[in-house]
Amino acid sequence: MTAPIYFLNPNGLADVTRDIERTVRALRAGDDAPVAFDTLYAVPGGIETQRDADRAAVAVADFVEQHDAHAAAFVIACFSDPGLHAAREITRRPVIGIGAAAMASALALGSRVGVIAAGTRGMPRHWRAYHAARIGAAVAGERAVGLSVEESGNRALALDKLIATGRALCETDGADAIVLGCAGMTPLRAELEAALGVPVIDPCSSAAALAFAVCRERGGA
Repeated sequence: MTAPIYFLNPNGLADVTRDIERTVRALRAGDDAPVAFDTLYAVPGGIETQRDADRAAVAVADFVEQHDAHAAAFVIACFSDPGLHAAREITRRPVIGIGAAAMASALALGSRVGVIAAGTRGMPRHWRAYHAARIGAAVAGERAVGLSVEESGNRALALDKLIATGRALCETDGADAIVLGCAGMTPLRAELEAALGVPVIDPCSSAAALAFAVCRERGGA
């Protein structure tokens, strides 16, 4: 049996994991590697603070160590990519962070990226990551919708806020591509793109597409 690509949701929100699974399975072709989805419960709710991300990093690295022998690849399904570098020290399998994948996709489609965050507490951490990756100058801005991770994919609660925030990023900050800065927002990508008229990048989709492509190149190994 072909080894799976593991999609790891480091927080404690199983509903978010199910939304990620629906998104990824819709992208998977019949000859792609199989997929598996795990909620790691590293923190009770969504990952917001640096401390949350640090706890999640340990859970991600432990999971990768435990499943390395029977995996095709690992995808860290949190925009902050917690545990990315620790996991890459452990395994020779591809380890893909959805945050890095989303930013790469956005910069392939636009030159000024706007990021929609769920809340403000994670934004300093995001900016540290942009500058560490030397793409800070290409980020037109990041704005928060003021919702929890769990609420950020709820259409009734979040869609109008996402649209208003996306418009501010485009019209005020000059963004020409929008990144959803939380895995919880994945169900609302298409509606947001239709409303804004610019590319809207879902990080889960970007990372899944990359993982499938890498595994095809490696022959599913």
